Amino acid sequence: MPNYLSGIRTNVVTGFLGAGKSTAILNLLKEKPEGERWAVLVNEFGEVGIDGGLLGASSGHDIFVREVPGGCMCCTAGLPMQMAMNMLLARAKPDRLLIEPTGLGHPSEVLAALTTDYYQQLLDLRATLTLVDARKITDARYTQHSTFNEQLKIADVIVATKSDGYGATDLEKLKQYLSQNAWLAERQLIVPNDGFLPLTLLDKPRKAWQLRNPVASSMDAVKKATEGEGAVQTEFPPAGYIKLSNSGNGFVSHGWIFRDSFVFDRKALASLIKATSAERVKALIRTKEGHVGYNFSGEQVEELMLRPLSDSRLELIADRDFLLSDFEEKLLATVQTS
Repeated sequence: MPNYLSGIRTNVVTGFLGAGKSTAILNLLKEKPEGERWAVLVNEFGEVGIDGGLLGASSGHDIFVREVPGGCMCCTAGLPMQMAMNMLLARAKPDRLLIEPTGLGHPSEVLAALTTDYYQQLLDLRATLTLVDARKITDARYTQHSTFNEQLKIADVIVATKSDGYGATDLEKLKQYLSQNAWLAERQLIVPNDGFLPLTLLDKPRKAWQLRNPVASSMDAVKKATEGEGAVQTEFPPAGYIKLSNSGNGFVSHGWIFRDSFVFDRKALASLIKATSAERVKALIRTKEGHVGYNFSGEQVEELMLRPLSDSRLELIADRDFLLSDFEEKLLATVQTS
């Protein structure tokens, strides 16, 4: 790590599945002050890697993105996160770092890693933002999930996202849930306009809420691993695509990577995604109408035009009863050329 890097303004942006973390970060990147260099470290529950590609393919200059796929990036003594972050910071030399943990990970462990002695001078850790869709606050799958409540507990600011779709009582139910839990009494709740978070939120101070035991830091391993990145080449089987899965915390992820010759029907794929029972679907897809990013968490399918992609990727997160073979058959039926 270059010894002249220090005081990098750093925020953790967390939230459960479908809370809108990637959309919020994309909007923050659009508001980046001219002349500043920003870096984004993103972690995904799945193995394929969608969020990093979505953020990177739709961001402008002076924005650098790195991804840690495959679950909680603080497992194995925090080394996956530390290695990826050191590579990212050495390359980007940013003025600000945004960290997006997976919606099913443990953000307290991320914060514990960021507060170790090694990062004390390197990072200027500021407010942690926890995003919540208030419509989910009556769903026991959320409120009884330890990760959901941990995300609230470590928040400096709780952001009620997707408010344009709220019913008359949704926001009030969220406020009531927060007020009934003594350990959330001091958290600030905001409702942003049009999904854009004010940049001023990022510079609010961080409070040292009670964290889990700090993760150990093995910097020799980190330094060795960050001496060179190297590009990983994907080798495809004869079928032309790879399927990867992961499971944990009551959910499963299934992802596909397709070689560049696969071109999809844009409308057919959007219809398939909208009809699925999965909790969340994200994709980076090559279509005849251009290269498109898809984002779906139970409502409308968001589509974003992207810069050229080297392959196509789709990943979903669902409960364990998800009909995988049925979805895969329908997914392959949306391929126009392969």
